[in-house]
Amino acid sequence: MHNEAKAKEIALKAAKILDSKKAKDIKILYVNKQTIIADYFVIAQGSSRTQVNALADEVEYKLGLDGIEPSKIEGRGQGTWVLLDYNSVLIHVFNPESRSFYNLEKLWAEGEEIEFEASQD
Repeated sequence: MHNEAKAKEIALKAAKILDSKKAKDIKILYVNKQTIIADYFVIAQGSSRTQVNALADEVEYKLGLDGIEPSKIEGRGQGTWVLLDYNSVLIHVFNPESRSFYNLEKLWAEGEEIEFEASQD
């Protein structure tokens, strides 16, 4: 398990990677006080199955360049919801329908939203 500072760094990096690849409505939630499964959730949306898979692949690739490897990946190839599990950081990449259905932001509404610097385009 990563320490909390390292976990935040991974969450922020993932959000910036997702933003650079035009993911929509990116959120970072600090959920440490609500659950033991992770310190941070990163939630993002792709507009199509292809983009959902491409976003997840890009996060895995770019974090891998920094020696950060996921312990588990679920949903790859389906294009509706890909979960990248970095132990203390869970990265969720949804298509619009799945994001609306699972509504993680509402489910984890008590989590603190963490700001990150998005690109300005």
